Amino acid sequence: MTHPYTYIDPNARVAPNVKIDPFTVIHGDVQIGEGTWIGSNVTIMDGTRIGKNCRVFPGAVLGAIPQDLKFSGEKTSVEIGDNTTIREFVTINRGTEDRGKTRVGSNCLIMAYSHIAHDCTIGNYCIMSNSVQVAGHVTMGDWAVIGGVSAVHQFVNIGQHTFIAGGSLVSKDVPPYIKAVRNPLSYGGVNSVGLKRRGFPLQQINGILDVYRTIYNKGFNTSQALEFIEEELPATDERDEIVTFIRESGRGIIKRFVKGATEED
Repeated sequence: MTHPYTYIDPNARVAPNVKIDPFTVIHGDVQIGEGTWIGSNVTIMDGTRIGKNCRVFPGAVLGAIPQDLKFSGEKTSVEIGDNTTIREFVTINRGTEDRGKTRVGSNCLIMAYSHIAHDCTIGNYCIMSNSVQVAGHVTMGDWAVIGGVSAVHQFVNIGQHTFIAGGSLVSKDVPPYIKAVRNPLSYGGVNSVGLKRRGFPLQQINGILDVYRTIYNKGFNTSQALEFIEEELPATDERDEIVTFIRESGRGIIKRFVKGATEED
C-alpha cells in the first residue's frame, strides 16, 4: 500500500491498510488510522494524528509548527477525526502551549488551499470552502459552513449550524443557527435550510427564530434582549445555548445589517 518513492519514518505508526501515494513524507511522531488514503506530495509532520478513513489530497501539509513568534518548540499536536477529507494544498498547523493542539473533528470537508492555524478547534461535520483562512485560537461548532475565500480573525467563536457567506471577513463571534452575510458581516436570518436538512422540526426552528427576532429586531440592546428571552420565551436547549454563547462572547457578536454601516460602527 506504500509506494517505493514515499518516505515513512520508522517511528511513525501507520495502520496496515493505509494507502500512501508517491513522493509523500511522513515524519516520526505521526499516527494514521485504518483505511486512510494519503495522496502524493503530502507532508505529515511530527505531532500529527489522523483518524480512520480520511482522505488527504496532494500537496497538503499537516502538523507544521505554528506561525506564531511565541512558539518556543513545545511539544504540541494536530488531531484530525475519522472520515475527514482534506483537499489539495491545505495547511493545518500544530498548537502552542495555549491549547496544546489544533483539532479538526470527524466527517469534515476542508477544501483546497484552506489554512487552519494553531490552537483552533473545529467541530464535526464542518465544511470550509476553497481558500478559507482561519487564524489562531478560533473555535468552530459542529455543522458550521464557511464559504470560500473567507478570513476568520483570531479568537473568534463560530456557533454550531451556522452558515457564513463566501468572501466574508469574520472579526466578531457568530452565534449558533444563523446565516452571516454582507459586508460588514451581519446577521442574515436563521439558517433554516440547513436546519431542515439536518432534521430539525419546524417547531424547533420557530423557537430559534423567536430568540433571534428578540435579539436583532425588537430594538433591545444585548443585555435587554437576553433578559427578555430568559423571562418571556420558553426554555429550550437552543434558547439556553444561544444565551450562553452571547454572554460568553469575548469579541462581541455580529450585528444586524444597517445600510451604510462600516466595520468600525
